[in-house]
Amino acid sequence: MPHGIRLTKLSLYVPIVAAFVLMYYGYWKMWAVYSPAVGRDGSVHLRDLLAVAVRAAEAGGDAVREVRDSSTLNAKSKGKTREGAQELYTEGDLRSHRRMTSLFGNTFPNVKVISEEHDDAKLDTSQLWDYTIPEEIQEKIKSIETVPEQSITVWIDPLDATQEYSERLDHFVTTMVCVAVNGKPTIGVIHKPFSKFTVWAVVGQASNVKPRASYNENDPTIIVSRSHSGTVQSYTKKAFGKNTNIIPAGGAGYKVLSLLDLGKDKQPDMADIYMHVTFIKKWDICAGNAILEALGGHLTTLNGDNIDYRDSPSNEGGLIASIGVDHQKLLAKLPERESLGLKQK
Repeated sequence: MPHGIRLTKLSLYVPIVAAFVLMYYGYWKMWAVYSPAVGRDGSVHLRDLLAVAVRAAEAGGDAVREVRDSSTLNAKSKGKTREGAQELYTEGDLRSHRRMTSLFGNTFPNVKVISEEHDDAKLDTSQLWDYTIPEEIQEKIKSIETVPEQSITVWIDPLDATQEYSERLDHFVTTMVCVAVNGKPTIGVIHKPFSKFTVWAVVGQASNVKPRASYNENDPTIIVSRSHSGTVQSYTKKAFGKNTNIIPAGGAGYKVLSLLDLGKDKQPDMADIYMHVTFIKKWDICAGNAILEALGGHLTTLNGDNIDYRDSPSNEGGLIASIGVDHQKLLAKLPERESLGLKQK
């Protein structure tokens, strides 16, 4: 030992204590960032995401029904849409939002979640996933594909068709979850709270629904918004003929379901095409986009562009959704879009 240097017992213990402190904070940080549903490498199983998405949509649906049953709707206006219609939110929207976002936030703390509603409430710690996979999902989703959590954006619509909900037109109401991976709609869940029926799909893997046996491409029935219609009826008849059958309906989720085969007891209005010619938010359409794509269908802007679901919530290009028909032929029939005032890509 060099002359003049003396080691005390304290100096011997300092490095050991420092090592334990670093280990403790490293361990704490690891569990602050990761949950049991997330791999050490930050990977997430698509099947787990689907299970949580289904559970979240159903938990939101429970909240929507509870508010209806308790008669505490408390409808308020968020302002007016670009078409001048009142945009409402209710206690049902907020309760559903809190449960759905809390379930995702508690399970996947680093995943980006974008919801239609916003509040300052902390995550509800009672909203927890029990890590079980529903039997139906286990049977249909065999592949255990994983994706990096930083590639995921979750879109939540805690109550689609709020206007109709306030009018007690509850058959239009849905709760929706969409998981986008690198901006592409990958998992879609649409839940109907008042019939307790859930539709889900994973692009490239499976779905619990199917397309109808046939669709009318030449003389289609077209479903459109009843409250945000803009000039959709005149635009649609110009494209497909003045005698085109048009169904006004509430809720983007409901409209997508009208294109599918849900069985006689669950079938909403039956349409061949879903069109929207005004501004619309991505939480309204991402789940339906994923479901249609998983079944071989399409949901694009009126220009035929795919919609990017990475972050910005606005879809400025309108939409046309179809399945079982030639989507490109439908696009070719559409009149010039400039008159609609939509942004052109």
